[in-house]
Amino acid sequence: MGGAAWRWALRAARLLPGGGRAPAARRGGPGCASAACAAPSAGSASSSSGDEALRDKRARILSRGLPKQKPIEGVKQVVVVASGKGGVGKSTTAVNIALALAANDSAKEVGLLDADIYGPSIPKMMNLKGNPELTPKNLMRPLKNYGIACMSMGFLIEETAPVVWRGLMVMSAVEKLLRQVDWGQLDYLVIDMPPGTGDVQLSVSQNIPIAGAVIVSTPQDVALLDAHKGAEMFRKVHVPVLGLVQNMSVFQCPKCKHETHIFGTDGVRDLAKTLGLDILGDVPLHINIRETCDSGQPVVISQPQSDAVLFPTPPSMLSSVISLSAVPLRSQELCPSGTVALFERLKPI
Repeated sequence: MGGAAWRWALRAARLLPGGGRAPAARRGGPGCASAACAAPSAGSASSSSGDEALRDKRARILSRGLPKQKPIEGVKQVVVVASGKGGVGKSTTAVNIALALAANDSAKEVGLLDADIYGPSIPKMMNLKGNPELTPKNLMRPLKNYGIACMSMGFLIEETAPVVWRGLMVMSAVEKLLRQVDWGQLDYLVIDMPPGTGDVQLSVSQNIPIAGAVIVSTPQDVALLDAHKGAEMFRKVHVPVLGLVQNMSVFQCPKCKHETHIFGTDGVRDLAKTLGLDILGDVPLHINIRETCDSGQPVVISQPQSDAVLFPTPPSMLSSVISLSAVPLRSQELCPSGTVALFERLKPI
């Protein structure tokens, strides 16, 4: 064998059972008092003290609990509109709820916050463009239309510019939209939440007091799975769920008046029974709702007498997203004050 081969063989022999020198732990015998024999006990003591320090640190962290909720300055009540699934009409619902709250009582000041950083919809639906002005305190002034103060990431970027950010930057943006906006004095702030149950939902729920959450879903099974998760998330963070809105519940042919349940029948009602929650209303799949939001003239403002949402429900519940002022005044049951349930469910001011 060459020199290199011998060295390899010797190294291999040391790795075999019984090969090479005895392990350090076996050296010295029972009565050995050498420093080598004392080393393991010193190492054990060091390890033990390290574990104790780790346990103390963990206890200190756990004792802090969840972040302390701090109200948004000037805002009395916060209502979040959420859904587990995207594309179910959550932003349309949020916009019309905000407008309806204002229409129901002109003495109330209402704001609308778009918390969807990646896909802001509020600027288009509320027909708003431009950058917010800054106050002397370096706070952003909301843009206003139809009497609603609005703030959105869409006001801070170009309309077609994508937001390609990681979670920490998104959380920083949400924090700024919550804390660095001069909302003035608001009776209600409606927050349009992004889809899902991730960082934004958790941060908003844990950092500000929320009066209640409205969950929006279509009757489709795939959407209901995520709506269920959304409701459970709010329960886990101790946010009251006011109820569910069944959106796109039925399509009525404008010519023959035949009704088709494109996304299924009463799926949200069944989910509400499972969760022990109320159905706040049914909203049909109606072209007027889509067209008015796309044009920046939501149906509560542009078509207050539209039959697009003529779904009479008991006055003890919020009859639908747009029922506050959109249903014809045929009876006391269908008057704009049909939102009394939403007000009753909010925490006392």
